[in-house]
Amino acid sequence: MARSRTRGRSLSPRLTERLVETVRGPGWRRTALLRRGAAGLLAVLALVLAVLPSEAGSPVVVAARDLASGTVLGPADLAVATWPAALVPNGALRAPEPAGGRVLVGAARAGEPLTDVRLTGRESAALLLGRPDAAAVPVRLPDADVAALLTPGSRVDVVTPGRDDRPVVLAADAAVLTVLAPGQDAPGRGPPGRLVLVALPRSEAARVAAAALSEQVAVTLR
Repeated sequence: MARSRTRGRSLSPRLTERLVETVRGPGWRRTALLRRGAAGLLAVLALVLAVLPSEAGSPVVVAARDLASGTVLGPADLAVATWPAALVPNGALRAPEPAGGRVLVGAARAGEPLTDVRLTGRESAALLLGRPDAAAVPVRLPDADVAALLTPGSRVDVVTPGRDDRPVVLAADAAVLTVLAPGQDAPGRGPPGRLVLVALPRSEAARVAAAALSEQVAVTLR
């Protein structure tokens, strides 16, 4: 009877006994087992990678080519790429339409994602000036050579000629958002000079904007 039970176990071994026999058996058995396990893991990994992009990918607006600071963005400057959701930066644009006609703050490389603070407006002005009440104001400088000295982040005082040739400071410690790139400022249709966008506290923005329309405005570098 004992012999028959032993013979029954040897003819139908359990799963654990098979694994032990495989591990303790010849080397080719272990190699075959490892290969089957690796093949199964690779198959599962390939399935996960195939499903992941469609579920976790997010549309992001990127620069379609290298762009200079001050570029007025158009359809040829923008593209939409799919990024993993975990890598999408805060404030990233998801569609190109809101960026159309906006001015780029700082240069951008092809493929670089564009966020709200990379475009002139309230967000970029507040970040650069460090004040939530900041506003972006366009100022035309008659001397293009002076405008060429300015870069995003430059600190300037906005001044205008006063009585007795004494300059009047309209705004102190303003921050330059960007200088419009050459050829972007409606060439031949406006007055000479370069258009500069500066970030100012909202309390000073209206005064500077009004002066820029009716008076000659200049900036002094800090």
